[in-house]
Amino acid sequence: MTTDAQRQPTLFIAHGGGPCFFMEWDPADAWDRLAAWLRTIGDSLPARPTALLVVSAHWEASEPTVTSSAQPTLVYDYSDFPPNTYTLQWPAPGSPELAARVRELLACHGIASLADSKRGLDHGVFIPLMLGFPQADIPTVQLSLHEDLDPARHIAIGQALAPLRDEGVLIIGSGFSYHGGLGGPGQDVAGASRSFDEWLTAAVQTIGPVVRSKALTQWEDAPDARTCHPRSEHLAPLFVTAGAAGDDIGRRVFHDCLFGAMTYSGYRFG
Repeated sequence: MTTDAQRQPTLFIAHGGGPCFFMEWDPADAWDRLAAWLRTIGDSLPARPTALLVVSAHWEASEPTVTSSAQPTLVYDYSDFPPNTYTLQWPAPGSPELAARVRELLACHGIASLADSKRGLDHGVFIPLMLGFPQADIPTVQLSLHEDLDPARHIAIGQALAPLRDEGVLIIGSGFSYHGGLGGPGQDVAGASRSFDEWLTAAVQTIGPVVRSKALTQWEDAPDARTCHPRSEHLAPLFVTAGAAGDDIGRRVFHDCLFGAMTYSGYRFG
């Protein structure tokens, strides 16, 4: 990897619901605001990335694992969607070199890792990036979550990977700041998602990486935390991007309310 590229930020994006941007919904504009924001990502960067490293909510492994194929396939890991959504294409090249660099940096911090030359890019990667980088011409590597979903572990993974930013690599966490579903009878989804989103935004925008990391590792103590995240796999990619942020302050760069009930946000560091 080169070291003369302009430093990249880190991003936490919402990737939508399955192949949501490529099918009809009711209401028809449900995902329009998220789609419009995702389309701006490339133009918002200081320079064209040398590569993309994406941590998706939809891959958990016993050790952090990177895709190492030179030409990864796509994993259509959703079900009961229209037939056209299983023929979507995003033929970005992989990067065995970046995969090796990721493992090198993790090893330098005492973090064991694995490489997988067979696994493709799941929908948490290719669906949003079809909008963000439609030409599919930037080398892309996916990094799994650790299956324990421990926030401190994932922040440490991000900290280990921070040097990639100075090598022109854009680190993207792809998940959802709200992932609690529509709720059941008597559940105030709108209020819960709104209160958790307010807490999460304050935590992300905390000045100082030590204080920010402490807040994020204690996310379960936040208002309505487990209502919004019964499991934390859709939140964990944020921990990686926050760890890789270093001293950079986070800020909310996207905000929406889905179906009139579910408040969610996107964040940028740097």
